Amino acid sequence: MTEEALSAAARPFGTTAEVLAHGLGGRTDLPLNGPAAIVGGGIAVAVSFVAVTQLWSKPWLDPEAGRRLPPFTDSTRLRAVLRVLVLVLALFVVAVAFLGPAGTGANLAPWVLYVTFWVGLVPASALLGPVWRVVNPLRTLHRLLPSRERPLPPWLGYWPAAGWLLAFVWLELVAPARADPRLVGAVIVGYAAVNLAASAVYGPAWFARGDGFEVYSTLIARLSPIGRRGDGALVLRNPLAGLVRADTEPGLAGVACVLVGSTAFDGLTRTTYWQAVPGSGGTLVATAGLAGSIAFVSALYAGAMRTSARVSGTGAALTGLFAPTLLPIALGYAVAHYFSFFLLEGQMPFRLAADPFGATGARVDYRLLAPEVVATVQINAIVLGHIASTAAAHDQALRLFPPRRARRGQVPVVIAMVLLTCTGLLLLLSG
Repeated sequence: MTEEALSAAARPFGTTAEVLAHGLGGRTDLPLNGPAAIVGGGIAVAVSFVAVTQLWSKPWLDPEAGRRLPPFTDSTRLRAVLRVLVLVLALFVVAVAFLGPAGTGANLAPWVLYVTFWVGLVPASALLGPVWRVVNPLRTLHRLLPSRERPLPPWLGYWPAAGWLLAFVWLELVAPARADPRLVGAVIVGYAAVNLAASAVYGPAWFARGDGFEVYSTLIARLSPIGRRGDGALVLRNPLAGLVRADTEPGLAGVACVLVGSTAFDGLTRTTYWQAVPGSGGTLVATAGLAGSIAFVSALYAGAMRTSARVSGTGAALTGLFAPTLLPIALGYAVAHYFSFFLLEGQMPFRLAADPFGATGARVDYRLLAPEVVATVQINAIVLGHIASTAAAHDQALRLFPPRRARRGQVPVVIAMVLLTCTGLLLLLSG
């Protein structure tokens, strides 16, 4: 994203809100040799697979391992205080959305939703664990409502969360006037109403499967160095250990593919290739592009898993078992595309908080990050995300098959990883 585009987002708008600037796709000012970076990234993933298969002949990741953390880090009282604080902040943001200035550049709500919350949820969950499950204001409100607590249908799985996330990324990347504060307020209230109604039927278990943001946070938290063992103890662990738990619930792969595919589409929209498509600025074409990006990632993953099952000589369905190993890719894409966005436009909520119901004329300081820093973080995030995914998938394969069959079965997966790496870097570096 160019500085001019970012600056446009920081200017106060009129009553008709323009689009909030989003993410970093193609950059023409990064100090990189594009083709060399793309080829090098693909080679790095392939070489890492060869190294892993030669040095890693039995499962190494242990989801039950870890050093127990002090009791105060898991304090019930601290959790209660955080829940109340987040609920108050959420109600405040909704009030500002409806009662504050109509212009995006002067209203706190769009910046909090799209920057502080949506993008900030990634580093918070990756570093600290499933934070949104702990402080989710919908869980707090649910405690005040009657609930039947019927069991969730087994076939439902994570599909409601996948649907919510798909709807949100469409709002974030495609919908016109998506940064209109009044629309943001309506979205927050509508989302809360539907999920609270569902929780009144299915109880708090609904949030773990049906609340898209809680599921998003919980899945990213599988990569956190802070996790829980089977006995409930909070421990410091290997960040990849949470990816090898057996989890075959329906919709888990769908959630992962929505996250990877939507971030790839965000990168695609910043390239000259996309901008040359007739009608690319329209809602219909953009919706088709988003659907196509998610479908491409889904087809690539499903095809790799199907081929892997055939090559490894098993009739088992591997899609659900290996779905968590896609999460490092989702995290890598999120860091690559939103790292500078979060640090730059993330200044706005704090600047606007000084006068949330006024018009301060707040601006973003773009001198905070040098292009060299942005380039280094973006390239490494994508490549390391794919390498981590490859390593976790290999460890999971070793749990399911003998070493020789595991190595053979992972070849289609690695080919898919190399293709995704090169595609991600192409989208990132295309001007």
